[in-house]
Amino acid sequence: TVGVQSFQVHPTTGVLRQRFKSETCLHAKVETDAVTEVFEKNADAIDTFCRGTNEFWKGLIIQPVKDYVAMPPKPRTYDPKKPQDIFDKLIAPPELPGIPRPVWFTILGSVPTALGWYGYYKFSVEEELFQYELQSGKSVTGCGGYGTLFPFVFAIILGVPLSFLHVPGGELILQAAGAWILLGQVNLYRRVNELCTETSAKELGLSGPPLYSWWALLPPPLDVVVGLRQVHFLSEYWRIQRGEPYDKDTIAEELFPFISSERFTLKTFFRTPSMWFWFTSDWKDFDFEILQESE
Repeated sequence: TVGVQSFQVHPTTGVLRQRFKSETCLHAKVETDAVTEVFEKNADAIDTFCRGTNEFWKGLIIQPVKDYVAMPPKPRTYDPKKPQDIFDKLIAPPELPGIPRPVWFTILGSVPTALGWYGYYKFSVEEELFQYELQSGKSVTGCGGYGTLFPFVFAIILGVPLSFLHVPGGELILQAAGAWILLGQVNLYRRVNELCTETSAKELGLSGPPLYSWWALLPPPLDVVVGLRQVHFLSEYWRIQRGEPYDKDTIAEELFPFISSERFTLKTFFRTPSMWFWFTSDWKDFDFEILQESE
């Protein structure tokens, strides 16, 4: 596809956003159609599996934990300028509509806890999407917080000592844990794409889905690129659904502009340094033939 780079001021936020459009985006269409076809053809089976998985793992969790993460009857409003509200939001249970957790906020919780809080983030966003699908009458396409996070946690708790003691099956359990959480990320990106193209594309300043779900399978740091983009767009989706005012995320919109840009290919990312960091915003594109999109 032939990529076209442009800049546009978002009518709602007033933010100068970098856009990357293409004439055909054939590989993007194949990805979207293939994934959608799988879920549409197996909707009932996937729905049953996801509900059952969530319920099974929820049954293994002690009641105090379930009570703590139980959804409140109505969402709470958090002021991002009040430290107490920021802390309360970090430890808040999942809500519906989901809690907007922008990139700066997610980093604030994840870095000081050595990614420990990110596990809670993962649980919360998965449970919010699970409950959203349930309450909206849609087919359930994710296993929720219980069914997504706890199989991974239990497998790590069991697999690490078995592997350390060289007990047969220990390594297999760890590999299964990694595959489970990785496939969950792929599915999460697919679901975020669906949300962002349902009713909020215009409000989000998007002309199409923002993520390539298969990027979750890429090695670091490229998997982090799509992960940060998922955090940003899911947060913005929930903000719009809750009717909350726009609050600029400097990290996603200025310091690392690739986070809030329209969807782009790997070649576009590598040849366009202006989208990498704030200090490369004036750099010209690299004119290497290998980085040009094939027609």
